[in-house]
Amino acid sequence: MASESTEVSVEQRLINKLSLEAFRSGSEIEVKEYLFGYRRKDTDLYKFIKMLFYHPLFKSIMISTITLNAIFLATETDYKVRYESYFFLEVADLIILAIYTTEFLMIFYLDPVNYWKDGYKRFDFAVLLIAYLPYTIDRSNPKMHHTATMLKGFQVLRVLKLIYYSPGMRILMAALAQTAKNVIYVLVLLFLLMLIFAILGHGFYGDPEHGDYQNWGTLAAAFFTLFSLVTVDGWTDLQEELDNKKFVTSRTFTIIFILLGFFVFFNMFIAVVIMDIQSSTDQYEQKLKAERRATLMSKKQAILRRQQEEVNELLSQQKSTEYQTFDEMVEDFKKTLHHSDPVILEEFCASLPFIDLYMISLDRQDATIYKLQELYYEIIATLNVLLQESQQNSLQSLRSFKSTSRSMATMVQADKK
Repeated sequence: MASESTEVSVEQRLINKLSLEAFRSGSEIEVKEYLFGYRRKDTDLYKFIKMLFYHPLFKSIMISTITLNAIFLATETDYKVRYESYFFLEVADLIILAIYTTEFLMIFYLDPVNYWKDGYKRFDFAVLLIAYLPYTIDRSNPKMHHTATMLKGFQVLRVLKLIYYSPGMRILMAALAQTAKNVIYVLVLLFLLMLIFAILGHGFYGDPEHGDYQNWGTLAAAFFTLFSLVTVDGWTDLQEELDNKKFVTSRTFTIIFILLGFFVFFNMFIAVVIMDIQSSTDQYEQKLKAERRATLMSKKQAILRRQQEEVNELLSQQKSTEYQTFDEMVEDFKKTLHHSDPVILEEFCASLPFIDLYMISLDRQDATIYKLQELYYEIIATLNVLLQESQQNSLQSLRSFKSTSRSMATMVQADKK
C-alpha cells in the first residue's frame, strides 16, 4: 500500500508539473510560465527555445557532437597528426565548445533555478569551465607547455556529457551512487578481515631471518600481499615462496583467506552492485510509467478544458446569433471540425452511473427470464401429468364399456334361448 501511495503521489506531482501545452490542437490553451515567482513576459521565446531543446533532432546533434569530440581527442594523442592538422583540430574544438556553450545557455534560460539542483547539470557546468581553461593561458609560451598539456588531458571529461543523453548510463550512475553506501560496509568488513590476517601473517611468516620478510615482514607488505591473494593474482608465486621456507601451515592460511576474501566478500560486493542496479532500473521504469500516465492525464485535462471553453463560447454566441436552439448551433459547429481534432465523449450512455444501471437492469431481466423458464417447465410438467391421467381414465372407461357391452350381449343371448 505504501508503494502504491508513493507512486500515486509521484504521478500527481508530475501531472501538476506538466504543462498543458504538451497537447496542441485547433484552439490553444494559454500556459503561464513563472520565474522566481513572477510571470515570464518572454512567453513566445520561451516556447520556441523549449521546443527546440526538447526536439529529438537536437538530442541527436548533441550525441553526434560528443562522439566527434571523443574521436578528435583520441586523434590528438598522436603528435604527428596534431602537428599536421593543428588548425583543423583547433577550429573543430572551438565549434564543439560553442555548441556546448549554446546548450548550457538554453538549459539555463529554461529553468535557471532548478538547474543547480540537478547533479548532472552541475557536473556539466564544471566540465564546461574546464573546457575554457586552456584558452586562459598562453599556450605559445614554452614554460606553459606542461600546464597546457595537462589541461588538454582534462578535456576528456567532455565525453561524460553523454551520460545526460543516455537513460541507460544514468540508471547505471544512479545505481553506483546508491551502491556506495552498501559497498562501504563490505569494504570495511574486508579491511577488518585483511587487518586480522595481516597481523597473523606477520606473526607467522614475517621473521627477518627464517621467514618471508619481503612479503610479510611489515604490516604494509602484509597488506599488499593479502591484496594480491584477495584478487587471486599471483597467489601461487606467493605460496611457493612460503613453501620454500618450509612453513607447514601456510597453505591452510592461504586457502582460508582466499575462501573468505575472494569467494565471500568479493562475490558479496558484486551481489550488492547487482541488487542496487536492479533497484535503480525498477525505479526508473516506475518513473517512466508515471510520466506516461501523467502526460495522458494532462492531455485529457487540456482537451476537457478546451471543450468546456468552446461550449461556453457557443452558449455566449447563442444569445447574439440567428440560431433558435443550441442543437442547431452545435450542428453548425460540427461542420467546422477537422477529422484530426480529438473529442472526448461525455454522453449519458458512456457515463458510469448509466452503465451501472444498465447492468443491474440486465441482471434483473436474466432473473425474470429464469423464473419464466421455471414456470414454463412447471406448466409443461402439469400438462404432462394431466395428459397421462386423462389417457388412463379413457382406457379404464373403454375397458368398462367393453365389459358392460359383453355382459349385456351375454344376457341378450340368454333371453333368446
